[in-house]
Amino acid sequence: MSRPTQIDDRDLDAWLAHHEGWAREGTSAIMRAYTFPDFSSALAFVVRVGCLAEKKDHHPDIELGWGKVRVRWTTHDAGGITRLDVELAAATDVLRS
Repeated sequence: MSRPTQIDDRDLDAWLAHHEGWAREGTSAIMRAYTFPDFSSALAFVVRVGCLAEKKDHHPDIELGWGKVRVRWTTHDAGGITRLDVELAAATDVLRS
């Protein structure tokens, strides 16, 4: 399997323009915050994201609080954002639906 490489800035900007709520966090990650009506709903979402991450063997940084979740995708091996990160960010949005 080939190692992931960073996504081109133009491609990332185009992706971000079509995925509301996602933003660059510095030059090495994309991040989105989600809100929920209560802690248990937020926690259930985190569990779904965790299952997705395990299936893909690629894990985000997640912050959980009462009614809020912050998800941050990056590829440490590549030193930044890759196509795998944007693929999983889009899948994360589907889990929220």
